[in-house]
Amino acid sequence: MKKFIHVVGARPNFMKIAPLMSALSRAAAEQNIELQQILVHTGQHYTPEMSDLMFEQLGLPAPDYNLEVGSGPHGQQTGKVMEAFEKVLITEQPDLVVVVGDVNSTLACAIDARKMNIPVAHVEAGLRSFDRTMPEEINRILTDAISDYLFTTEELARVNLVNEGIDGQRVYFVGNTMIDTLLKHKNAAKNRPILEQLGLMDNGQPKSYGIATLHRPSNVDDPTTLANILESLLEVAKTLPLILPLHPRTQQNIRKFNLQSLIESHTLTVIDPQGYLDFLCLLSNAKMVLSDSGGIQEEATVLGVPCLTLRENTERPITLTEGTNRLVGKDPANIIKAFERLKNSHGTHKIPPLWDGRAAERIAEVLLGETADKAAP
Repeated sequence: MKKFIHVVGARPNFMKIAPLMSALSRAAAEQNIELQQILVHTGQHYTPEMSDLMFEQLGLPAPDYNLEVGSGPHGQQTGKVMEAFEKVLITEQPDLVVVVGDVNSTLACAIDARKMNIPVAHVEAGLRSFDRTMPEEINRILTDAISDYLFTTEELARVNLVNEGIDGQRVYFVGNTMIDTLLKHKNAAKNRPILEQLGLMDNGQPKSYGIATLHRPSNVDDPTTLANILESLLEVAKTLPLILPLHPRTQQNIRKFNLQSLIESHTLTVIDPQGYLDFLCLLSNAKMVLSDSGGIQEEATVLGVPCLTLRENTERPITLTEGTNRLVGKDPANIIKAFERLKNSHGTHKIPPLWDGRAAERIAEVLLGETADKAAP
């Protein structure tokens, strides 16, 4: 029997792991392989909208373990995950640990596994912003360095990994499991009542509106930067009404910095964080999205929604070269200028290679094949 542990910790992880667990179950049954899959939720995101509702909507099983580490400074959070996850590994003795993305839980659990000589598979490996001031970039680099199986979403990721000295034979270009989830749930999201609830329908058709999301520490932890970005959103909202699902971190800092007046405009609709299906419905029907999220860059590319990324760099360059994404930084003048250029011209885009809804199947083929029987180096 094979025993795999899957680790999730934050909202984007759920969308990436759900199709993989399903694909592994199907493939194991077809190949008559006895497979036990154990789901560990570190509790890095722990509000109902960011956790419980996501599990329900994505069809994920209830976690076998919930480590409940909560939020906190990077070192504290990473250490708490490592301490708790080590106990799980000692109890379960798995054949493989699967980690996804670039959050603190990803790195913490990968370190634990490798120190116990348990092979690690990293889903979404090789993405690089080349900005080491980003905590996520450190997590990516270190996780990739100690992983045994590196599954990439775009071909440039292999180049990044090989340039860092990683053996190319450990790298597998499989596509994007987050897009697997999007394509699976896209039709179901169309029937959600969120547009009517927010007054975004007119005679059976969606009104013109945009979506904004904001959560990265580099954007929301500094009062001046946060105020400038919010003021930019208000300027955009004069032309295109914006829906702003407010991330808990951002909401906390808005209160801390006394910036509440900047989110009280009648053209800026502030709502609570949404479940996966409601947010997908909102994003699918939006005229534009302004965000600092990595995953939204990818989702917008597949949906054909113009995306203005409120960052100076991106670890997902394929969304720039083939997708709908544009980097606009944090300067209000640049944000407004980019919005004015893009609002009446969507341009052209294409779906990146292997973003076809079958990435999880390709990963399952590798993990259940002969490579999964290799001992960790």
